[in-house]
Amino acid sequence: MYMSIKLSREQKAEIAQHVRAFFEEERSESIGQLGAEQLIDFMITELGPHIYNQAVADARALITEKMAQIDDELYTLEKPVQHPRR
Repeated sequence: MYMSIKLSREQKAEIAQHVRAFFEEERSESIGQLGAEQLIDFMITELGPHIYNQAVADARALITEKMAQIDDELYTLEKPVQHPRR
């Protein structure tokens, strides 16, 4: 299953502005809007699946932890069963 991450035009423009500022401040290089947007697309393609998979793994771990807590809480709700004497 191929999943493509889509950004709105506004989101991409805002991120591109941050990319351009990064290049100016950190590298003393100018990068145009098109170059910044192409870099964003490249990074999404390259990093997107890795970040997505890590998020899924983090969610899985959190759900597993919460299910263990719920399981423990359910055990505390059990009532003792007394067997009739014979």
